[in-house]
Amino acid sequence: MADGGSVPAFLGVSRSLSGREWRQRPAEAGLIRAHMQALNLEEPLARALAARGVRADQGADFLQPTLKALFPDPSSFMDMDAAAEATLDALQAQASIHVFADYDVDGASSAALLVRWFRAMGAELPIYVPDRVSEGYGPSARAFDTLKASGADLVITVDCGAAANEAVAHAAAIGLKVVVIDHHMMREHPPVCAAVVNPNRPGCNSGQGNLAAAGVVFVLLAALNREARRRGMFADLKEPDIRQWLDLAAMGAICDVTGLTGFNRALTSLGLRRMSEWSNPGLRALLAAAGVEPGPAKSNHAGFILGPRINAGGRIGKSDLGARLLSTDDPDEARALAQELDALNIARREVEKQVTDQATRRVEATGAHADGSAVVVIEGADWHPGVVGIVAGRLRERWRKPVVVIGVDAVNGIGKGSGRSQPGMNLGKAVQAAWESGVLLAGGGHAMAAGLTVRTDDIDRLRDFLNERMAGEQAAADALDHVEIDALIDPGAATRGLFEQFEQLAPFGPANPEPLFALEHVQARDAVAMNGGHVRCRLVGADGASVKAIAWRCADLPGGQSLLSGQGGLSVVGRLKADDWNGRKGVQFEIEDVADPRMA
Repeated sequence: MADGGSVPAFLGVSRSLSGREWRQRPAEAGLIRAHMQALNLEEPLARALAARGVRADQGADFLQPTLKALFPDPSSFMDMDAAAEATLDALQAQASIHVFADYDVDGASSAALLVRWFRAMGAELPIYVPDRVSEGYGPSARAFDTLKASGADLVITVDCGAAANEAVAHAAAIGLKVVVIDHHMMREHPPVCAAVVNPNRPGCNSGQGNLAAAGVVFVLLAALNREARRRGMFADLKEPDIRQWLDLAAMGAICDVTGLTGFNRALTSLGLRRMSEWSNPGLRALLAAAGVEPGPAKSNHAGFILGPRINAGGRIGKSDLGARLLSTDDPDEARALAQELDALNIARREVEKQVTDQATRRVEATGAHADGSAVVVIEGADWHPGVVGIVAGRLRERWRKPVVVIGVDAVNGIGKGSGRSQPGMNLGKAVQAAWESGVLLAGGGHAMAAGLTVRTDDIDRLRDFLNERMAGEQAAADALDHVEIDALIDPGAATRGLFEQFEQLAPFGPANPEPLFALEHVQARDAVAMNGGHVRCRLVGADGASVKAIAWRCADLPGGQSLLSGQGGLSVVGRLKADDWNGRKGVQFEIEDVADPRMA
């Protein structure tokens, strides 16, 4: 029994081979019936909808989200009106306006949204993206000096800047006006500038804290249109239709792993529909460089095909490549940039593998992953700062606890790190506290991810600080670290029809998890270990029906070993994925967890 006997373990699995308990995702019976009646849904789908906290009056908007129903009033964002006014004042005065963007997908998408709006207004917006290695994250005095020297009068920061109080103060001192558009956690006192728009700013009542920066910028575009309309700027100029750029808003939302509910869900759902037209030259060229044919866009396109390639520029190449790709209208330039990013992504994967292998061996040699500590902090000389975040994510998946990976530059004695956290453990707040306590040179982030800069001599101090700070959250996080299952099915029921039925809940992400199905008493047949530590097999039920399956990066873990052994009587949890290879229109079962009932 779980939670002191209050919730029965699903299929009796109180401890899977990954150490997690299985539970059925809870749903209130009355709400299930309400969804069945109002939306004409079958019970399993209605249950899944209820289990995701969708109220009876929200079901239609959840399954068919629209901007008309869900778009927030831009003025509900603190400083949004001031941001629109300052931006249009500068545009009408023909001042030199520049955008300063973060180097990830959200930053690139945010910058491209602004560039495209300004282009529709007859102006070109130069892009500045800091170099990850030499400049680090976010605005700096050095960057603002460079922008001022290039003639900038106004700088709009996107996906960064909300915590850059000192840098923004320097900008004011040199006569540079700044507008900040961000979504990250920030201090109680914002930077002093023309406007700071951030739904996570203390005192902001927009209720849109789950937006990525690209979503906040999309609302800014609506505010700019509204203010420009009020000023009569569209008397001789066509008003930009911001809906044409919904694909960029979706890229930011998906790749920044934001909660896909409410307005953010509408942005993402409609953005994927727009993306399916592949009208953005950069996205279309990048899809071709990846060897993928155009077709209906899914979250997978953004998160696993396009996103990693856009990020590759900021990770190990030129930091502005992604923003340039998403903002260009020149097919030849798009093709060249896409090919460069695809090549960088191949190189990034090799660097990532090397650092992952080294970090895994080092942690396992010290036993830090299993010593009861709340957080694993591991450092290595010359680990590329562009991949440490990915590596931290891989190790967090492996050990089910927050991990911070730091690449150390032995010459200057400085380490640059990135961390990924577990639900229930707010790593961003802990890192911010470390910075405020003088343990870090720089640091910040949000609950599930954070970045930092630290002196090499302070890494042990940082490790102790984070473990002490987050120890109190560990028990609650352990209680949250369970597998929630939507339905029990047989292998023969894992069909394309079932997949498409549950696809009505897409797009998936935090706050709207992809449905998980359980298979009971199955055997893994024809199991093989693949490059990368993946395991491919067929899951066969007692009646002989089977479904193709794959488990990622687990060949050396207990779950993967049980699959490779061909052992029968296993229980397996996973997701249904489309298998459209050679037009077959089938499904594949993507394994999340494995349990041996004899050990559960």
